Amino acid sequence: MVSLQAQVARLVAAGVPDVAGISAAQLAQHAGALPDVPGAVLALHPGLASPSQLTGLLRRGQQAGFVVEDMTDVDAFSPIPGVVVPDLPVYLVLDPSRGDELRNTTPIEALPALASSGRTPLTLNEAISWLLAHPSVLAPGACFMTLGSRKPATAGPDSRVPAIWISRGTGRDGPAHRNAPKVGWCWAGNRHTWLGHASAAGRHPAGRGSR
Repeated sequence: MVSLQAQVARLVAAGVPDVAGISAAQLAQHAGALPDVPGAVLALHPGLASPSQLTGLLRRGQQAGFVVEDMTDVDAFSPIPGVVVPDLPVYLVLDPSRGDELRNTTPIEALPALASSGRTPLTLNEAISWLLAHPSVLAPGACFMTLGSRKPATAGPDSRVPAIWISRGTGRDGPAHRNAPKVGWCWAGNRHTWLGHASAAGRHPAGRGSR
């Protein structure tokens, strides 16, 4: 269990205030307005810092996080219908999970499974926030999709689902990215034995709509 104060310290050390354009004291003030709920993770609203800004702050050893080159539109992915993100600079994600039990299921299959268990899928920004404060969550063979975020399109959502995993440094990633945290995507109808579906028990404060 990591207190909110400790999480703020980790976010500051990662460089979040710099990319968000606020001071460390302002970040602490935003977090200080929230209760210190055991097991909760401090999530950064994309209006404060976007996925493209935060991904580069991720670390695995000495390797910095990166967004795959064919996902230049990463910041256009937004919460899916039914996922209500609090309209605050920072908020709490309650009891987050990588969703290991849902590995080898497609996002299409996983969404109703999460709903039936009373859980809500994590958005991409929530997942990155989680990893910034708890980098050990991302582990070889135990990575995850964030099906709470999809890119809107005219005929329904884009068929890509954001995912975070560890690069092997092959192909277009290049050897310089080997073992780095990687923000990419998978098709909504595909399944992977090594990708779960990250979720939470809820968000606090509840009932405050997204920007």
